[in-house]
Amino acid sequence: MKNLVKILGLGLILVANFALACDACKLQQPKLTQGFTHGTGPDSKWDWVIVAVIALITIYTLIYSIKYIAKPGEKNKNHIKHSILN
Repeated sequence: MKNLVKILGLGLILVANFALACDACKLQQPKLTQGFTHGTGPDSKWDWVIVAVIALITIYTLIYSIKYIAKPGEKNKNHIKHSILN
């Protein structure tokens, strides 16, 4: 388990290093996204709408995934989750 955490942590660090913007891209970005992405920034207001909708969907699914992991609601003692939890 500890090895898996180390591998995931290393992978996250590597992805973060490659995902951050370079100096040339930082100058082309709007203030809100400066330093986070490569390229020029959003071209229109629709780009911001798309990003906002995707962010809302992501937050919604994150909340419900945590909710159903914490309290799945299955009461049957023969359910497969009990073989994993016990």
